[in-house]
Amino acid sequence: MRRFLLKSKIHQITITGSELYYEGSLSLDEELMRLANLVPYEKVEVYNINNGERFSTYIIPAPAGSRICRLNGAAARKGAKGDKIIIVAYAEVEEEELENFKPSIVYMGENNTVKAIKSGETTRV
Repeated sequence: MRRFLLKSKIHQITITGSELYYEGSLSLDEELMRLANLVPYEKVEVYNINNGERFSTYIIPAPAGSRICRLNGAAARKGAKGDKIIIVAYAEVEEEELENFKPSIVYMGENNTVKAIKSGETTRV
């Protein structure tokens, strides 16, 4: 049996802008992508804390250290500059992988600085 588990999470990052007529869906600081174990073009779910919007999109890298979190294309209609969002990605995990599986969780602070990084707890079977 396979299970879908949380793989990556960036908690309470602030949207820095939006670009409606831009190719791509969510531009994200490449350094934050690395810390959260996300890769370019990976599918993510986005949960907007301010307005309750929830949507699927994909990540494209923004310059490392820029702290950019920009909604692009149709996703630009789902949030506004200054909104706090949660970005998550899930993974399909085989039963035998559960014991060693740990999600990467990045907690954000003011100005999109990293407040804490947690490598989750091992999934208990």
